[in-house]
Amino acid sequence: MCTISPQPALSPRKAPYELIYWPGMPGRGEHIRLAFEASGTPYTDVANTTAAGAQAVIEHINPSNTGDARNPPPLAPPILKHGDLLISQTPNILLYLGVRLALVPSPAEDPDALYMVNELALTALDGLSNEVHDVHHPVASGLYYEDQQPEAKRKAEDFLRMRLPKFLGYFERVLKGAASRGGEWLYGGRMTYADLVLFQCLDGLMFAFPKAMSRIEKEGKYEGVLGLYERVKGTERIKAYLGSERRMKYHMGIYRHYPELDEE
Repeated sequence: MCTISPQPALSPRKAPYELIYWPGMPGRGEHIRLAFEASGTPYTDVANTTAAGAQAVIEHINPSNTGDARNPPPLAPPILKHGDLLISQTPNILLYLGVRLALVPSPAEDPDALYMVNELALTALDGLSNEVHDVHHPVASGLYYEDQQPEAKRKAEDFLRMRLPKFLGYFERVLKGAASRGGEWLYGGRMTYADLVLFQCLDGLMFAFPKAMSRIEKEGKYEGVLGLYERVKGTERIKAYLGSERRMKYHMGIYRHYPELDEE
């Protein structure tokens, strides 16, 4: 009879971590940076700190790239290179790093923790990252914002009225649940990469919709979620990172501030 292990065995790779993402913007790569920064793990942000620049990304996503015997070609960044392993997709990279960087409880402590944390991170990325991008590009990602501005305005109104409260309310419930173990963190009574993902999503929302987020804060309906944001922001390593040159400014990525899309 076949026995299925609840957790894959960790690879013994001792190679350095290399993050490959577009230079000059936080984007989806920021979730990976935060994991490294929060855990104090050395890494190379290839496009931002080496001469390779954007070419580091382009060579991997080039249509002529078919990968190698071990690694399929990535469709888009972020991409993580760890020794001979090359993987992409933000939640997939975080899933790989979670136990290795001690950003989830260990399998011995909680065999199901990785899947619970992954579930929470996926939910935050779905509703508070992917949907935010669709606010300013509701018709087609290949069109300029100005070519779909009327549709973006309608999308923003619906997002702020319906979708944002739904996801903030969900995470408020998570923090009140027994699995949170105390209400300070999303799972297991400790900071995990799901908390970092939610932090980054909230930070981006505060940039994109400052008036709406200010109203939400004043209303006091999501004190647990906003408390988690401040808690992550105040940790020693994240505080140092946010004040460093490594933390890039928002501009033309997922989170964009168009005053006409915010509340009046």
